[in-house]
Amino acid sequence: MVAPDAALPGRDRPILTPGTTFHEVLGTRIDEVPAGAEVAYFALGCFWGAEKLFWNQPGVITTAVGYQGGYTPNPTYEEVCSGHTGQAETVKVVFDPTRTSYEALLKVFLENHDPTQGMRQGNDHGTQYRSALYVTGPEQDATARRVIAEYQPRLTASGFGPITTEVAQAGPFYYAERYHQQYLDKNPNGYCPVHATGVACG
Repeated sequence: MVAPDAALPGRDRPILTPGTTFHEVLGTRIDEVPAGAEVAYFALGCFWGAEKLFWNQPGVITTAVGYQGGYTPNPTYEEVCSGHTGQAETVKVVFDPTRTSYEALLKVFLENHDPTQGMRQGNDHGTQYRSALYVTGPEQDATARRVIAEYQPRLTASGFGPITTEVAQAGPFYYAERYHQQYLDKNPNGYCPVHATGVACG
């Protein structure tokens, strides 16, 4: 991980103005959080495939991809890929808690990547591909840590190592460039590696 004082300076102006951007599949505004809805943030490698996982889940109102967990404000994709921002490729998920739950979405997260790989997913190497959960409060934090602890013995029994998923309080989420939003809807044959372990959460 780059040191904070060595990170790129970034910029004050957002790369994408989300208020003008609507979800290509769901038709919702990607920055809107309706009354009663909740927000969750998941980093599980390349955000193109990860976002599609979540927009297909029942109870999800909207999704967006962006950068989170690092130091550089409003970074570009190229800056994030340089490894000098500390940011992780992250999916923002807005969901209706009467139709799904944070725990249900956590299981989608854990079952659809390898949370034991550290700063990589498969052939994608770098801090931007790390496994992370950026929680919005103590309830999400407690749920995330409990579910991870319950999942570890299942992974261990299947020959995997310790879970390396970072669990931290959510900081600023910087929306990625427009062409990254719902990328696999715009590019159905786009790069979309699956790094699932095949181990169910139970």
